[in-house]
Amino acid sequence: MDSLIAAAARALAAGDALGALKRVSLREDPPALALRGIAMAQLGEHPRARELIKRAARGFGAHEELARARCLVADAEVALAMRDLGGSTRALATASATLASRGDRANALHAELIGVRRLLLLGRIDEAGAALTGLDARGLPPSLRAVAELAAAEVAWRSLRSAEAKAALARAHAAAEITQVPALLAEVGAAGAALDRPAARSIAAGREKALRLDEVEAVLGSGALVVDACRRGVRAGDTWIPLARRPLLFTLARALAEAWPGSVDRDTLIERAFRMRRPDETHRARLRVEIGRLRRLVAPLARIDADARGFVLVPRYARDVVVLVPPIDGERAQLLALLADGVAWSTSALALALGESQRTVQRALVELDAEGRVRSIARARAQRWLAPPIAGFTTILLLPAALPDA
Repeated sequence: MDSLIAAAARALAAGDALGALKRVSLREDPPALALRGIAMAQLGEHPRARELIKRAARGFGAHEELARARCLVADAEVALAMRDLGGSTRALATASATLASRGDRANALHAELIGVRRLLLLGRIDEAGAALTGLDARGLPPSLRAVAELAAAEVAWRSLRSAEAKAALARAHAAAEITQVPALLAEVGAAGAALDRPAARSIAAGREKALRLDEVEAVLGSGALVVDACRRGVRAGDTWIPLARRPLLFTLARALAEAWPGSVDRDTLIERAFRMRRPDETHRARLRVEIGRLRRLVAPLARIDADARGFVLVPRYARDVVVLVPPIDGERAQLLALLADGVAWSTSALALALGESQRTVQRALVELDAEGRVRSIARARAQRWLAPPIAGFTTILLLPAALPDA
């Protein structure tokens, strides 16, 4: 490795993309092309970065298998930064195996981390958590340790494990401090700020309170009967009854829970559930049918008793009833709350959960997407919507330069 390539590699490792470009910007040999591509990616010029990295991969000869594998991994990371998630992961897995077999453990683990981050962006939280569990991060460079811990924090945060998320973020911050790469420090800071923001509000016995993520977790673990307007369901302990596909029944459950320990009169329930201000006997008959359906669904957790005025919710085992609602009111807040678990939703499923038309929901999603508050994958009928990651997954791209030899 010549001195200019070595100096450019060190500059990239420190996050100094412009310094790296000054050293190799006029060179056309494969190592220089690869480093130029990495620098362009760090500067946000992703299409140009991919072009340069692909040229570098083609330029390495058949005997330079290790360098080509590093280029493949670098290209996969740029694709991740571009949110190009449609390609096959087979090439990345092959490159990771090649790197591991040739003794480049750090870059092999880097490739595995790219796979984990891809799963997170696709909303496959459980698969990402399983992949992280099997990842041996011992001896990783600090920059990669920071990325691994950010991914672990994302999994824990989406799974409502706030203590694990905070611990992972603390480890990510410690690793990022060692690197002193500004972009990486900024991503860790942004993730920490996301954990400290209000995640929901609780309504219990007529009192409302803003909750952070750890407080939401405490409410869910308290044994109370929780009607969750963020994820649209009813929970007590480990029992979860989803109602996202039964919006009318969820509306009734929420109305009953908000009035607890009192009852809700029939006309109020009809107005909230059916949006009718002048109910007649047909609406009251329909209310009885829907209350019967709700009774059967929530029977393991609560009874719904009738009285002269209306209906009252009676928990079977819990001492308290709590309603969790989004931190702010409005349709956009409800959309963000539904997406907060990181799982991919179709527009039709979101519309069904909210009881709104698909056109209304699509319009709100487009507005939120323009603000960077939601993201989509695929197109047309396959399009799915997700919450953005808590960290932006900084493209650190230590590849393909063999930094330890620099």
